[in-house]
Amino acid sequence: MPVAVIADPRVTVAGIPNLDAPPAYQPASLAANGLSRILLPSGHLAYHLTRYEHVQALLLDNRAKRGPCNQEGGASFLPTISPPELLLNSDFPEHGRLRKVVARDFSPSGVEALRNKTKQVIHQRLDALQRQGDGADLFTQVLDHIPSIVSCHLLGVPLGDRAYFRPLGHAVQVASSADVPELLNQFWGIYDYLTDLVTGARPTCQDGMIQRLVAARADSEPPLTDQELVGVLLGVLIGGDQNALSGLSKVVYTLLAAPPLWQQLVDDPGLIPNAVEELLRLIPLGTISIFPRSASADLEGPWGLIPEGSSIYADAFAANRDPAVFSDPLTIRLDRNEARHLQFGYGLHNCMGAALARMEITTVVQILVQRFPNLRLAVPADQVPWVNGIILRRPSGLPVHDFTSS
Repeated sequence: MPVAVIADPRVTVAGIPNLDAPPAYQPASLAANGLSRILLPSGHLAYHLTRYEHVQALLLDNRAKRGPCNQEGGASFLPTISPPELLLNSDFPEHGRLRKVVARDFSPSGVEALRNKTKQVIHQRLDALQRQGDGADLFTQVLDHIPSIVSCHLLGVPLGDRAYFRPLGHAVQVASSADVPELLNQFWGIYDYLTDLVTGARPTCQDGMIQRLVAARADSEPPLTDQELVGVLLGVLIGGDQNALSGLSKVVYTLLAAPPLWQQLVDDPGLIPNAVEELLRLIPLGTISIFPRSASADLEGPWGLIPEGSSIYADAFAANRDPAVFSDPLTIRLDRNEARHLQFGYGLHNCMGAALARMEITTVVQILVQRFPNLRLAVPADQVPWVNGIILRRPSGLPVHDFTSS
């Protein structure tokens, strides 16, 4: 079926079907100090910071704590709590102690060591896609494989384990409240799987991150426990697969949903790294951006005063569209060169896998544009299927056609 091409080269977020999701919160009355508040799914009122300056400052303030929100009765978007040793739940200074053990692997040189493997996987999957011909599914045949395979090589996990851990990670990131006991069962399934990898009950590869972390656990003070290692590795395994896949699939979907954007990159492939940053700025990972914080003291900042004990939602998604920082913020400009977006967070809790995700997404787009410059969606963009969850929201299929090579 022919797909209509967007005639206006100026593409906006509103022109990409399903890119934005309804918010996961409800507006609430203003606080006495005039600051906006929202009602979280947990029933808590939270201060809602949406300006870039405010979100950035809050994420740098170590008095804005994650731990209290990950307790029974805590302010949350999630239907349940998770172990406190997970990096996303830890606060200063413990967060730094845990995080430094993976700093080398996620450094620029560590990520660069995975680039050739990433290219090899992409080409292998694209060869399989091309053999299927028009109508083949770019998501299921290509994109769905890349982050998980790269993560297995990084961690030293057998590729055959993907069939076990990937459905568990998918369920955890969807985080549906429809069946909380089953959600917990899925979470503990992947937690126990990682525990087996750390303790040696399941095999791992000698040159992988898991064996390196276990061997170097005594380098931390105090030495890292099994639970702490699992807490660090959960973010690597789930985020490196499901979160990276969400970003990757939505970047590719957006480019194919707006052919003028795709054509810009075909005409000027040098724009691709910048284009990826622009799309990451605009595309929400799920229906939330940053997990809520709790004020451990009165917080005075550019927002005014937030009283001690208050819940706070620093909305990085809204901050990335702040017109005071990004001119014409809802227009997709692949050559935009403005402030650093906050998609990967900021400060203590900035995403440790940001460089890896950038490398994977950029490499996929570069190879796609090079091999298949005429690639198009085989269905109208508003007919592309989606999976919707709290942390995970993305296309679940991308049928494409026209594999004419350059």
